[in-house]
Amino acid sequence: MAFSARRRRVAAATRDSAARRRLPMRLMLPVLVLVALMAMLMVRGYVHSEILADHRIQPEAGTGKVPDEILDGGPVIDTRGGRNASREVPDHRLVLTFDDGPDPTWTPKVLDVLKKHHAHAVFFVTGTMASRYPDLVERMVDEGHEVGLHTFNHPDLSFQSQKRISWELSQNQLALEGAAGIRTSLFRPPYSSFADAMDDKSWPVTRYIGSLGYLTVVNNTDSEDWKKPGVDEIIRRATPEGGKGAIVLMHDSGGDRHQTVQALDRFLPELGARGYEFDNLTEALGAPSAHTPVTGLDLWKGKAWIFLVGAAENVTGVLVVGLSVIGVLVIGRFGLMLLLSALHARRVRRPGFRWGAPVTEPVTVLVPAYNEAKCIENTVRSLMAGEHPVEVLVVDDGSSDGTASIVEAMGLPGVRVVRQANAGKPAALNRGIAHARHDLIVMMDGDTVFEPSTVRELVQPFGDPRVGAVAGNAKVGNRDSLIGAWQHIEYVMGFNLDRRMYDVLGCMPTIPGAVGAFRRTALERVGGMSDDTLAEDTDITMALHRDGWKVVYAEKARAWTEAPETVQQLWSQRYRWSYGTMQAIWKHRRALVERGPSGRFGRVGLPFVSLFMVLAPLLAPLIDVFLLYGVVFGPTQKTIVAWLGVLAVQAVCAAYAFRLDRERMTHLISLPLQQILYRQLMYVVLLQSWITALTGGRLRWQKLRRTGVVEAPVGPAPERHIVGAGSATTTDSTYDRRPVA
Repeated sequence: MAFSARRRRVAAATRDSAARRRLPMRLMLPVLVLVALMAMLMVRGYVHSEILADHRIQPEAGTGKVPDEILDGGPVIDTRGGRNASREVPDHRLVLTFDDGPDPTWTPKVLDVLKKHHAHAVFFVTGTMASRYPDLVERMVDEGHEVGLHTFNHPDLSFQSQKRISWELSQNQLALEGAAGIRTSLFRPPYSSFADAMDDKSWPVTRYIGSLGYLTVVNNTDSEDWKKPGVDEIIRRATPEGGKGAIVLMHDSGGDRHQTVQALDRFLPELGARGYEFDNLTEALGAPSAHTPVTGLDLWKGKAWIFLVGAAENVTGVLVVGLSVIGVLVIGRFGLMLLLSALHARRVRRPGFRWGAPVTEPVTVLVPAYNEAKCIENTVRSLMAGEHPVEVLVVDDGSSDGTASIVEAMGLPGVRVVRQANAGKPAALNRGIAHARHDLIVMMDGDTVFEPSTVRELVQPFGDPRVGAVAGNAKVGNRDSLIGAWQHIEYVMGFNLDRRMYDVLGCMPTIPGAVGAFRRTALERVGGMSDDTLAEDTDITMALHRDGWKVVYAEKARAWTEAPETVQQLWSQRYRWSYGTMQAIWKHRRALVERGPSGRFGRVGLPFVSLFMVLAPLLAPLIDVFLLYGVVFGPTQKTIVAWLGVLAVQAVCAAYAFRLDRERMTHLISLPLQQILYRQLMYVVLLQSWITALTGGRLRWQKLRRTGVVEAPVGPAPERHIVGAGSATTTDSTYDRRPVA
């Protein structure tokens, strides 16, 4: 027997060690998901950079360094291999060129018109648009058109470094490789014009681009369609004089191009009737095709890029839907909280309000304790200073720090200690229920202290025989640190406003473990505290709803609890809460289809809890993600104003919650920082809980280290409130040793 027990302890220690080794990897998963989402947004913003109107945005420079043969030459400039040559398009040959595309609306219309009139053209595409609409680039190539580079995101190269120029071209080629499986030797600089407009700033760029193997193609006939001058004017400006050949500049992107499409549909047959041919550039010059097929690694790199951009577009689309959902949820939740919490406050604060006959009968206070040596004395003394008759039952769950001995040494009448082998909080509570002497049972944590009126206020709702459980008002006692202040805001705003709302709706999701009260008969009907989940307080509350009991909120039943003081401890606590809540929702999912009280809770309470406690917190950081996206990629001012608007709504709700709870407003100074930092931490915790749930992981109880900084109110307890004769200790030596849930 001894050997078997020792073997079980070794096995448990081995499992714990393995779990600790897996923990860093589990923590990495949410971080990797966040990084991946941010990367998708960055890619999306990267390929959605703004394309400006097609004109120079910098002043022109002199022309002293530009050779005369270039200034006086044709629109096709060849600086490859150190040459300074240019070429003209032969007479009665027109090379239609379209810049800035492809555009999902106008490029297909332009291609349709070209196909209708059996004409070819050259499309100078940007890498951003080619990455987003690869199917249009593929169609261009398949229908016999030539494609040229117009840089990746349309900067004025005259004011860029050679490194930036090379990058713009290589990224543009990468998009072409992925979209159509080709490379091209044609290039048109953004903001370019005629050859005689070449200046001392653009000429070095042209020479460098030639050294990379590209032909620079400008134009000698500008339709100026981007000005939208009208169809007749576009045709007039696009028509060369005297039957000369020309490279005609048009646009298939960058705005409304319906005039371009209409002009093209007239221009092609009219000039065709006058003997003009509409060719690719290399066809017009009698040169080899500008396209080179790409194979091997380069092709796969291009396809991978196109896939990444497509994935970013899809992910961003999902995130936008998520942002819309969270916008509705946040505004809806805030609206409901303000409205229903106001109704709750008006109802319970009106003169003469009573739950029923005053409750004066003694109650049992259960204090489950595991290694609470630093806190337990404050906890017990706060109960002894109360205004309501109580018996205090401290259930020591196998503590190794002398918690039980501390309580026994206090020698307080009406305080009993029950010892048991470590079996977890639900088992400790059930053991306490079995030993309780009264029908009304108050439960609290071993790190919590009550005010003198807490128990009395907490049990008054039991004057209504329909009430099976009461949630008290848990408050953060150690709120002096920044992380404590953030939790203080969360408790007052998030928890207590929520409880008022859920009280009115009749679907209170959780009786807080720090301060809650139950009827013994209600607990017995649902089978007591369960260890099926890590959120036994949420589990028992849902079970009571399904059994037909009312669960209400007593705002004056205040309890002061010690909140986690480090990020690691906060993470452990909230991870357990989040995962346990998910377990409870899943456990009680059948309530959705059941009848009676269970069905009412299932079709009202479970959706509310799922939306507001699981889905909304999971999606809430999208507000901050899109704030970052908007600041980086624009529109910056509108983005910041929208985010400040959301923050203002939250501030109004927080201020109202603090007013209801009569808290000082000074703690709200840290609200903006809480929204930026604290919410992200809670998001990662919830995401990790989702991952744990979906991967079938099993989370163990994690004990938080306490400091005992939350003290009990000063003052002796009146003798008339002490129930029971003397202190006592009970040892449950026959209790089965089970691993902590």
